[in-house]
Amino acid sequence: MVAKLASDQTLPHHAPMNAVDLASLLCSRLCHDLMSPVGALNNGIELLADEQDPEMREKCLELLEDSARASANKLKFFRLAFGAAGGFGEEIDTHEAEVALEGVFGPERRIELGWVVSEGKLSKGAVKLLLNLALLAGDALVRGGRLDVGAESRDHEIELVIRAEGPRILLDPVLRETLVTGGSGGTVEPRAAGAWLAYSLASDAGGTIKLSDASSPVLMIGAVIPRA
Repeated sequence: MVAKLASDQTLPHHAPMNAVDLASLLCSRLCHDLMSPVGALNNGIELLADEQDPEMREKCLELLEDSARASANKLKFFRLAFGAAGGFGEEIDTHEAEVALEGVFGPERRIELGWVVSEGKLSKGAVKLLLNLALLAGDALVRGGRLDVGAESRDHEIELVIRAEGPRILLDPVLRETLVTGGSGGTVEPRAAGAWLAYSLASDAGGTIKLSDASSPVLMIGAVIPRA
């Protein structure tokens, strides 16, 4: 699967960044993504406190329910993609990763998700890499579309492939550069935290990342990492 991508780039040593820097970037991304649903929760509570009309109160409750669900889904996803989910075990159930991804890219995002993962469990590093690559590709579908996520273990390797197709695909050049080179000048922007983490996970595992050409009508991101 990965071999079919247009460009093949072996990862160099990543740009210098300590654990505190990375934690700060990931926290910035988490706060940014939670700002909207948490703000909607606050607005809904304020409206509910002042509203007396039964129909409007029902709409406020629907708003609160939707916002609470969106917040929980985002937290579940980022716990797997950025955090230490799975406890002390070395592997994570891939169904858990599928559910987390579905929560982020649900019907409201107008993204159809295809999950093609043959393994029941994958290493923590592989799951984190898979979810971060999927997040990048899904965010690039600015007008919706289809996101296919695949993973397969063979011989001594784990192969990950993400395919995004839609009416408009926009992968920020900063994210593309960070994903392939780890960023320029030793600095990484907060919006590129997931790309830098994906880059680091693949690089530290001794793996490779491949990207389709920027001019391609379909975005494909793939990685091959050794099995632990």
